[in-house]
Amino acid sequence: MAGRLAGKVAVITGGARGIGGAASRIFAAEGAKVVIGDLLEAEGEETAAAIREIGGDALFVKTDATQEEDCLRLASAAAEQFGRLDVVVTCAGILQGAYLALEELDLETFERVQAVNVRGTFLTVKHAVPHIKRSGGGVVLCISSGAGVKGSSSSIAYGTSKAGVHGLVMTLQPRLEPQRIRVHAICPGSINTVLKRENVADGARAAGRDVPQALAGAGLGDPEGVAKVLAFLASDDADYVRGTIFTR
Repeated sequence: MAGRLAGKVAVITGGARGIGGAASRIFAAEGAKVVIGDLLEAEGEETAAAIREIGGDALFVKTDATQEEDCLRLASAAAEQFGRLDVVVTCAGILQGAYLALEELDLETFERVQAVNVRGTFLTVKHAVPHIKRSGGGVVLCISSGAGVKGSSSSIAYGTSKAGVHGLVMTLQPRLEPQRIRVHAICPGSINTVLKRENVADGARAAGRDVPQALAGAGLGDPEGVAKVLAFLASDDADYVRGTIFTR
């Protein structure tokens, strides 16, 4: 498949659905070979199969981003299957503890969110970067959020974790740039994903409002819109782009 990502190999965590699923499909449509890492086995295999059915190259690897061995295996699978790795996109993430006061938020929930969102991002990037270096450079794209970066969050745990992702990206960027690796944090707005719909529903219930009405009026954006931004950033066309990217 021809496109601006032709010849590139991309690993996408959380690639079964939501922003990650849309990115998997858009990257493939732009010519990339895609390796999907996700815990959602049925949906991940379905997304990979849909890509192959239209002539793309896609592989699903069941991955728990909080586990170092899984992240190592995911990056290795890309190199072994397709011979290289050029791009890693970290979309795996969770939002829990929404609308809880500080004293109501239990440590287990707080640590679970940090484990998936921060540790998972770190481990995925850690094991992808050596392969990207061997390919002569590439791109690291980490999904952060406006929450914890330029505003608050309905979840103390989530806002903290996304600030952590943003800080990780800011720290990695100057270290990896000399090795021809661009690093970006992408901060989507309100996007129509399972995570966001559940968050809107939680907010409606907390406020005593009608859930379907709240969802209908939430004005959630299409994940494909963010995926197109990711595809641009992964391409050589974005060579002059630097820093944090905010989307609608």
